[in-house]
Amino acid sequence: MHMLNANDFDLALSFSSGQPLGFYADYRVGKGKEFLSYVTSKGIFRLQCYGSGARKKIDYEFEGGYSEMEARKEVRKRLGLDDDLKSVYKAISTDAFMKEAVSALRGLRITQNEPWETTLCFVVSQVNNMKRIRFTIKNIIERFGAYDAGIGARLFPTPHDVAKASLADLRRCGTGFRASYIKSAATAFAEGFDADAVHGMNYRSAKTEFMRLDGVGDKVADCILLFAYKKLDAFPIDVWIKRTLEHVYFSGHRKGIMALHEFAERRWDGYAGYAQQYIFQHARANKIAKKEVQLKRMFS
Repeated sequence: MHMLNANDFDLALSFSSGQPLGFYADYRVGKGKEFLSYVTSKGIFRLQCYGSGARKKIDYEFEGGYSEMEARKEVRKRLGLDDDLKSVYKAISTDAFMKEAVSALRGLRITQNEPWETTLCFVVSQVNNMKRIRFTIKNIIERFGAYDAGIGARLFPTPHDVAKASLADLRRCGTGFRASYIKSAATAFAEGFDADAVHGMNYRSAKTEFMRLDGVGDKVADCILLFAYKKLDAFPIDVWIKRTLEHVYFSGHRKGIMALHEFAERRWDGYAGYAQQYIFQHARANKIAKKEVQLKRMFS
């Protein structure tokens, strides 16, 4: 078992905030500890998180094709443990709403996941709910992931694994209309889409690159850039975020997606992605966008 310091980190908040690990990893709580296990295309990780504040610790073990140094780097990167949250909070605490969100959600970090894994997760997430997303991703892992007898688990499937699948087989995993998008994205990754080159691109160029993939629109591209590449200019906008921004910052007046992107870029320059996560979680926990919709219905 290996140990890491995890100051100012909340595993439950980070896991449940609509990030890729929440789409397929296993999380549970027991005996004063939190437990998380997840597979990658190379192995499996099992984590225990315990303590609080400056004494928060993570114990982890791993199996598969990792050296000890690679495994340590994987866990730190995956959980965002090297992010400077003091700087993040200073940058995004621009108003009473955001200060309240930061206070309520301290320790929520943005995870960084593999590009193909993130792409698959968010293509599956389109017009979907979390229960169905988890069902589908776990089915894809079980059906197409290579079985590693040494660790007794199926690994996260590679793009080649998924590209070889028929549309019928993908639909059997619960993908529905997304099957063709999944196969198209897997084929692109398998046949030369240079996901590594995106690391060196600026946000706008990277977004253009991903939106060339079939089935990847504005929101999915931003999710991929935020959760796979840690491009904090990315600001994913779904219906919930749109309604919340309109309610909190525009007195309920409707705004277009591009106007909201420009607003987020100006207000949280360089940290918009982190602001989005705190807005999303805080609004969802307090049903802020839902209240706005209900008021509109009452007075319309």
